Amino acid sequence: MSRTKQLRQELPNPDPEDSSEELTAMVCLESDLQDGQMMEVEVGHHSVLLTRSEGRYSAIGNQCTHYGAPLSKGCIVGHTVRCPWHGACFNVHTGDLEEYPGMDCLPCHKVKIQNNKVYVSINKKTLGHEKRLKNMGGAMEGVTHTILLLGGGAASLICAEVLRQENFGGRIIVATRDELLPYDKTRLSKVMNVESDSILLRRMEFFHKYDIEVWLRKEALSVDTDKKTVTFQDGSVQSYDQLLISTGCRAKGLDLPGMKLGNVKMLETPEDARQIHAACLGCNVVLVGTSFVGMEIASYLIDKASSITVIGSSEMPYQNTLGREIGKVTMMMLSEKNVKFYMNDNVTDVRGAEGKVKEVVLKSGTVIPADVLIVGIGIKPNSEYLRGNKIQMDSKNFVIVDKYMRTNIPDVFCAGDLATFPLKMAKNRMVNIGHWQMAQAHGRIAALNMMAKQTELSSVPFYWTVLLGKTIRYAGYGEGYTEIVMKGKFEDRKFLALYIKDDEVVAAASLNYDPAVSAVAERLVAGKIITKKEAESDDLSWLQLS
Repeated sequence: MSRTKQLRQELPNPDPEDSSEELTAMVCLESDLQDGQMMEVEVGHHSVLLTRSEGRYSAIGNQCTHYGAPLSKGCIVGHTVRCPWHGACFNVHTGDLEEYPGMDCLPCHKVKIQNNKVYVSINKKTLGHEKRLKNMGGAMEGVTHTILLLGGGAASLICAEVLRQENFGGRIIVATRDELLPYDKTRLSKVMNVESDSILLRRMEFFHKYDIEVWLRKEALSVDTDKKTVTFQDGSVQSYDQLLISTGCRAKGLDLPGMKLGNVKMLETPEDARQIHAACLGCNVVLVGTSFVGMEIASYLIDKASSITVIGSSEMPYQNTLGREIGKVTMMMLSEKNVKFYMNDNVTDVRGAEGKVKEVVLKSGTVIPADVLIVGIGIKPNSEYLRGNKIQMDSKNFVIVDKYMRTNIPDVFCAGDLATFPLKMAKNRMVNIGHWQMAQAHGRIAALNMMAKQTELSSVPFYWTVLLGKTIRYAGYGEGYTEIVMKGKFEDRKFLALYIKDDEVVAAASLNYDPAVSAVAERLVAGKIITKKEAESDDLSWLQLS
């Protein structure tokens, strides 16, 4: 249970000229914190999370290292606190990161109990440092072992970092066809007029400091698993001792001649995002596809485009993932902002004039004027370069891995959107999940198993999408659900949807109902069943709502 009341600081703010190394505040508790309780306290105008877990008090930074959410509003289970916004987890005793999408650890502060009073001390050197990098090593002289990471996304970056955290002293190479260092791709559809530099996950100095080579504009052409080599498009060949395949997916286009017209756009890179932003200003925009990304683009363009028309092949947006009810709420929210929907329809023709798109023709016969056409109808795996070798792929050309992220070939691993993997919470069903947090988790598991530290993937998928400044959060794996138990009302824009399969909760989605989805994720990751009866109950104490 969390307690988030702001506590008063009994010591006056310190003299800035005070020469002591630490800033200490006595925290006045209304009553002793019990195990599994936490609260936000202030030490010299700095927000600190005070917790009691396993019989001891601890204090760590209160701001999640991902996007700065107050962890005191999240949920605590055992020695783990989970962020209420995007599900990142931290160890309350050490501040160490335990689950993504956060990448950095939290500062950890001293706690002393004296005369039934709690004293929290912050080292003045750490003031203003809300993030802490886990200790990392570098390359060691004489170690020739080479790990080659193909792809410059979240999975490769985390794999490289964890290898150095685990004291791997060999050569690490990240090879990507991208022109940029690894960046936060979740931002592209939410803040489209974004400067590339502002979304980099790590700077070049970081890679230099920890001896991680990054090869940009370096696309893999083929992999020879017998010779343990990768050939690149520029003709170069690199040998490896261990290989991570993490080249992800790309946007799928419409199979129509008009796709080659000007102002037909697909979103894959920051440059694409900026071009879409610029092309849509004051224009008639047609958006094909009702995925999460498509709906976020529509939301972003509302106050920028002259008109926005969305074409979807299903009855509701993301009907197969979040269900009809949440799809209906999404349509309602966007329709109120004059977004027009044509559902249960398809594009049959894209007409142009003078080399640019002018009209979109639907299967229903409707003709829609279009200055810009944005296509977001799904993804294709970037796995063509793997054809002809022995790496096992499924019928859709995704790479098959086990719970250790190993392919069928020794020393070859796969992670991220390209991987089909066994999901522990779904009874090890083989799935493909293109979530940012899951790709990061894959990278970590791959790194640990490359180091022969046998570790199974046990993460629960956690996803979020932003519409009109409101965030819908989702945790679990709801495919095949048979019914939804509702808390709150869709029409009130405040709800928690619990997805039921075989009389158990398999996923949850929420809007304005924090930290419910994080609480569900904690139960699922612990393997604790949430029964349909429990979901239907009016007693929501297990959700740890503050």
